Amino acid sequence: MIQTKLPHQEEVPVESKDMVLSVKNLKAWYDSFLAIKDVNMDIRRKKVTAIIGPSGCGKSTLIRCLNRMHEVVHGARVGGQVLLDGADIYAPGVDPVGLRRCIGMVFQKPNPFPMMSVYDNVAAGVKLSRIFSNTEELDKIVEQSLRHAALWDEVKDKLYQSGASLSGGQQQRLCIARALAVKPEVILMDEPCSALDPVATLKIEDLMRTLVEDYTIVIVTHNMQQAARVSDMAVFMMMDTDRAGTLVEYGTTSQVFTTPKDKRTEDYITGRFG
Repeated sequence: MIQTKLPHQEEVPVESKDMVLSVKNLKAWYDSFLAIKDVNMDIRRKKVTAIIGPSGCGKSTLIRCLNRMHEVVHGARVGGQVLLDGADIYAPGVDPVGLRRCIGMVFQKPNPFPMMSVYDNVAAGVKLSRIFSNTEELDKIVEQSLRHAALWDEVKDKLYQSGASLSGGQQQRLCIARALAVKPEVILMDEPCSALDPVATLKIEDLMRTLVEDYTIVIVTHNMQQAARVSDMAVFMMMDTDRAGTLVEYGTTSQVFTTPKDKRTEDYITGRFG
């Protein structure tokens, strides 16, 4: 069985119990190009954190570093630390596949497995991880995941049809159900609504506000209104003079959007650049 919890090298301080992820002096490269640098922030448990900023400032690179997806790119590497419940996810011996069960990812373009049914799409990670004991238990996991993704009522009579036969918005919720099935602690979403129409976008946004009761969510979005609607915390990033992305401001969404502390944040939010 793939290990889902990381070994804790040290006891988590009491004051850090509400922080599920801590990013410390994070840097990331693609070969010799420094994509992000000196990122420091704490991700609060059971909150939606939105990462905003102009194109090319490293938003997607940042969240890909949070579950070690960055390293699957040839020549990519990281420096600094990412702590999950106090344990370094880049420590020797940490299984990245097991880690990605704890920290799931939903991508910009819906990516259901085209040769698999709706049922098998949701069950894929569960089967791979062997976190079920019999078919009846697997059925319950699939149904519960689809219900949590607000998709069950729409697909309960289509479970054995291809996942690719669903609409774009349904496919994205299917991908969310697939991520939920392995019981992650954190869900990363990289512009999950950019390819969807307004109705499907609203369903995903409503779903995020429901899921955050049980999960921690980090979302990258170019949609300022969406960030303001769905998030509790907001991160603003931009490129420095060396073209590396850096964190400019991090705070509650209301503070960042209404009383930003950095003029660069205010200029971006008010449309003066970006």
